[in-house]
Amino acid sequence: MEKFIIANIPGDGIGPEVMEEAIKVLGAVEEIHGNLHFGIDSFDWNCKRYIETGRMMPEDGLETLAAYDAILFGAVGSPEVPDHISVWELILPIRKQFNQYINLRPIKLLKGVESPLANKGVEHIDFVVVRENTEGEYSNSGGHLHVGTPYEVVIQNSVFTRMGSERVIKYAYELARKRGSKQLSVATKSNAINFSMPFWDNIVKEIGKDYKDIESKFYHIDALVAFFVAKPEIFDVVVGSNLFGDILTDLGAAISGGLGLAPSGNINPEKEYPSMFEAIHGSAPDIAGKGIANPIAQIWSTSLMLEHLGYPDLAKIVLDSIEEVLLEGKVRTPDLGGNSTTSDVGNEITSKILSRKQTIN
Repeated sequence: MEKFIIANIPGDGIGPEVMEEAIKVLGAVEEIHGNLHFGIDSFDWNCKRYIETGRMMPEDGLETLAAYDAILFGAVGSPEVPDHISVWELILPIRKQFNQYINLRPIKLLKGVESPLANKGVEHIDFVVVRENTEGEYSNSGGHLHVGTPYEVVIQNSVFTRMGSERVIKYAYELARKRGSKQLSVATKSNAINFSMPFWDNIVKEIGKDYKDIESKFYHIDALVAFFVAKPEIFDVVVGSNLFGDILTDLGAAISGGLGLAPSGNINPEKEYPSMFEAIHGSAPDIAGKGIANPIAQIWSTSLMLEHLGYPDLAKIVLDSIEEVLLEGKVRTPDLGGNSTTSDVGNEITSKILSRKQTIN
């Protein structure tokens, strides 16, 4: 039997609620496969812990996580804890320590979901954003001087290294080739950001010499967000820096049905360290505890984990089951116009997965 040990960090707010449904789905996947087991160890690393102990996770937290095959992450954030603390003391240390330099975010309009964009269907919105995940604008480099005086100054540096840029751009080219795409769309702003962005653009061009079958097309970030709305069908693989990728994918989630449907993977492609899979939505404290959060983003993120672990067929079954539930339209959370609970949606998706047992045995 193939066994994987998964670290489960449900986090705050709706995180534990949607994570419970993702764990149900993994149980269904085990059952239909018959020779696969997921050991789940859960950790209460969240804002409540920070309030009680002054730390989002223990001092040896990263050392603990290193032993796992993958990490499932729910959501983090609380009105009682500044966002920069919850992010910089939990999510970003994991991404950086485990060299999860690829943030992979599918932007796909699922069957059964209506886009807010007029006349855009599933055939128009189906692409992937590859976001650099460990440096760039989120590099923790800078300083704060003369605090509280008229001379107060804040400096926030972006850090772009050749190695960091090359590896994410090469990954994007490879993904474009794997998907059969003839174009790689590149987010930039080299007309105004005069050091880091020309550097980024030049590396794209250098690496592109080895991918002559793929055209690299550069878009200034302000134009790119406009095209996401006006012409999403022209994209297949998009690559961007840490900040640009973050902003683009929130917009991508909006045009494909909302944050409740948007998954992500923080990937260490070499598998030297565990990768982490999370919905891109926040902890949504306004609806936490009401049982109405949409669990699909978390479940789809679990599908991405299955693919990363080497089970693309099982990953597809999970995604197909999500789409089947959405197409039927009977079980939907309020964000999708329904009145079902988080658990209702998780149970229905799990039922669809289990119904496919005979197809793989």
